Amino acid sequence: MSKELFATIPAELSGERADKAVCALVPEVSRSSVQRMLQEGKITLNEALISKNRLVKAGEVLRVVLVSQETDAPQAQNIPLDIRYEDNDILVVNKPKGMTVHPAAGNYSGTLVNALLFHRSGNLSGINGEIRPGIVHRLDRDTSGLLIVAKNDSAHIKLAQQIKEHTFKREYRAVVVGRIKSDCGTINAPLGRSDKDRKKQAVGAKNSKNALTHFEVLERFNSFTYVKLLLETGRTHQIRVHMAFRGNPLAGDTVYGGPKNKCSFNGQCLHAALIGFNHPTTGEYIEVEAELPEYFESFLGRIR
Repeated sequence: MSKELFATIPAELSGERADKAVCALVPEVSRSSVQRMLQEGKITLNEALISKNRLVKAGEVLRVVLVSQETDAPQAQNIPLDIRYEDNDILVVNKPKGMTVHPAAGNYSGTLVNALLFHRSGNLSGINGEIRPGIVHRLDRDTSGLLIVAKNDSAHIKLAQQIKEHTFKREYRAVVVGRIKSDCGTINAPLGRSDKDRKKQAVGAKNSKNALTHFEVLERFNSFTYVKLLLETGRTHQIRVHMAFRGNPLAGDTVYGGPKNKCSFNGQCLHAALIGFNHPTTGEYIEVEAELPEYFESFLGRIR
């Protein structure tokens, strides 16, 4: 399946390279994808094929043909689930590090959705379509911990509203690089898609949105600090970007901490340890906790 998008080049993008202009006007497409689409002829300017180096002019008409990567429904797979709470409306899963939440380009199997379809097929909300059934919020692939799943549309809507209103509690544990001197603090820095790398988020980028992260020091080491983090907003990669912004990237996070930040485990040392919410049907406040996973405890043991 494919769809066509048309846009007129605005004055502020006049003189920009074509690939940068497309990324600005169609932010859901990465820079590398735009360059490939230009080569494949899926992007034209005034009905003519162009190269990525072509400089655009205000008033020119851009046409982009987006080919959906979600043409096939995800398949059920018998993957074990660590369910920490469940009733007729919701379930809370303790996601392992390394598992992607839902299928996406280049990763169509082994996801949490594939597992949910095997264990709870036909009993998941459909608001996010067949690619993301039941998924109310997400965790990065290499972030472990708790994630809530809606079994019906009513529960999904009410949970999503709590997240939007910042009444959905999300508490994390992380190990960050460096010794944090203050015992606690708040990072108030707006986040948006990076202008330099479309796969990353950045503080102060164009179209940034308000982002608040609270932190509390739990333990200090020579070169690391063990912290508790509380999200007030839930922007993409928020904790990872905010901690790197203050000079304390998450241990193991080579995306925001640089290649020298690599640890023995893959990805960042980050665990969603607690979620709290009002039940979408009964209104009762519920908290669910998940202990630190083995990789996290092992790392703490080595740096102590």
